Amino acid sequence: MKRGSPRREFILAGAGALAAWVSTPPAWSAQENTFYPAVKPRALVFPQDHGAHPDYRTEWWYLTGWLGEGRGAMGFQLTFFRSRTQHPSANPSRLAPKQLLFAHAALSIPQEDRYLQAHRSGRLSGTRLSAAVSDTAVQFDDWSLRRLSNKGEEVYEGQFAGEGFALSFLASTHERPLLRGHGGVSPKGPEAQHSSYYYSRAPLAVNAQVKWGARTQSMQGVAWLDHEWSSQVLMPGAVGWDWLGINLLDGGSLMAFQIRDAQAQTPYAQVDARDRQGQARQDWRRLRWIGGGPWRSKSLIEYPIPMSVELDGVVYRLEPMMLAQEVDARSSTGGFYWEGAVSLMQGDQCLGHGYLELTGYGAPLNL
Repeated sequence: MKRGSPRREFILAGAGALAAWVSTPPAWSAQENTFYPAVKPRALVFPQDHGAHPDYRTEWWYLTGWLGEGRGAMGFQLTFFRSRTQHPSANPSRLAPKQLLFAHAALSIPQEDRYLQAHRSGRLSGTRLSAAVSDTAVQFDDWSLRRLSNKGEEVYEGQFAGEGFALSFLASTHERPLLRGHGGVSPKGPEAQHSSYYYSRAPLAVNAQVKWGARTQSMQGVAWLDHEWSSQVLMPGAVGWDWLGINLLDGGSLMAFQIRDAQAQTPYAQVDARDRQGQARQDWRRLRWIGGGPWRSKSLIEYPIPMSVELDGVVYRLEPMMLAQEVDARSSTGGFYWEGAVSLMQGDQCLGHGYLELTGYGAPLNL
């Protein structure tokens, strides 16, 4: 089906209505507590934990990349979201909306000041829309992400296309997954239920074929993959989060997030800095987020960018590849948020490249 066809628009509209129908208020109810399994401490087991976990409420595979250097650099992201609804599992109909799949993709082209994005939503069907449980293999029509393994090297193969742009890539690593939190169980608040299973693959060496307009270009760079699943990420009263993933030029990585409430306070935050061997960096253990801006987007939402972070008393600037990197997800997961390529700067020195995500600024995030 071609993008924009009546049939596709009908499907997208129906899926959006379904998403709104099955969404629930942020408060944790007794019904939800029994319907969805809790996140409990356990060892992550691979390759099966690379795959989908359909019993849990929310899951995503989130891959971002930085391609090229200097004025010709580009950023891209591809995200698949799986959502389990509270539709009765005993319903035998294949059309029953038990599992929904959403997909976002974007391409940042700063030399042309263009931010291209596309979104999809629908029911998991096991054919055109699928998420394998044995390994990473997610598909939404011609969009896909899958993991391949050969002689110690792991490769993520992916592709997506939108109106006027397309990208296909291979992102490879020889390193083990980086387990977040406590052995892959990442707390997001003071209570045990406010946790997720969470690991990253970073850095990934990426080779990509980029098409936009009449142009096609082969590009190389570095990428980052997050895989996370849970039954409740946000604690009561939380409105959103700020998240940062940076591939450092020295081969290490920096991941950090903070959960925000309606008073712009931070009831929970975490930082995870690793060296090139994947070991914890002892010099970056304390982090403070410093809002900048504000920058107002076309949606009239004000974001605190450019931002900075303070790590153990030293301030580092998060310099956006371009300011206009706001995601318009109203046709899929809903609402607006800022998600863009940034560089970690100390004065005039660049320490690394990655992505910054800012949610819950226009309206509280409702997963």
